[in-house]
Amino acid sequence: MAETEVQEHAGQIPPQFELEQVDDYRQFLLHTKPEIVSVLRNLVQKGAMITAYFDHGKSFLLTALLAVNAENNELLLDVGSDSEMNSRALLAGKLIFTTAVDKVKIQFSLNKVTAGQFEGHPAFRAALPESLLRLQRREYFRLSTPVASPIKCVVTVMRPDGGSYVAGTQLLDISGGGAGLLVPPEQTLSFGKDVVLKNCKIPLPDEGQIVTSLVVRDVFDVTTRSGNRYLRAGCEFANLPGSQLTMIQRYITRVERERKARLTGMA
Repeated sequence: MAETEVQEHAGQIPPQFELEQVDDYRQFLLHTKPEIVSVLRNLVQKGAMITAYFDHGKSFLLTALLAVNAENNELLLDVGSDSEMNSRALLAGKLIFTTAVDKVKIQFSLNKVTAGQFEGHPAFRAALPESLLRLQRREYFRLSTPVASPIKCVVTVMRPDGGSYVAGTQLLDISGGGAGLLVPPEQTLSFGKDVVLKNCKIPLPDEGQIVTSLVVRDVFDVTTRSGNRYLRAGCEFANLPGSQLTMIQRYITRVERERKARLTGMA
């Protein structure tokens, strides 16, 4: 049993959860079972302490994930040290769990927990959540893409007359929040601030292709060493699915690991 702290928010405003603010945080929601199981198992591996809120956020206790069984669609959580609060948690119609691992906030909800056992000790048993929020805020690590192997980003640009055309740009950098594009001189007039670029396709080597919309947030001129002038467009992802965010973060982690290995002579 975990050393568990239990408290009640007497007379206080219940906490707000990003998980329930779907319109603002839709892009950070994971819905596929493999993705959800992967995040939950990482919580088990890290031994992360998780806060479980119930009674409409008025009560909470600290717990931890003990096991994730994808085959049985089940997870097991540690119980608290207060038997009365454990009983109230078992009666709760909805519980919201929140934690943070490596500066990434994780939230998920369960409609019901039941009494179970884990390795001979009491535990909470529940079905796997149908969705999970994995939120990394604007302190996104921005990766400059390899110069030796440039990545082409194909975007759909809208014309003032309502038409559109497909433009080829180069991906300069990428993060979980957006991407920097290098735009050829002949296309710069179409990349103004707040312009929405639809059906953008970014192939990430060894990961897959990102397909999303980008919103241009800032633009400025750049000049290469050869004297050629281009436009750099800093763009923000619009409604990026959680699965593609995971793909980007996996790509960034791998490229950074490979770079560090080369610098230390371990590659």
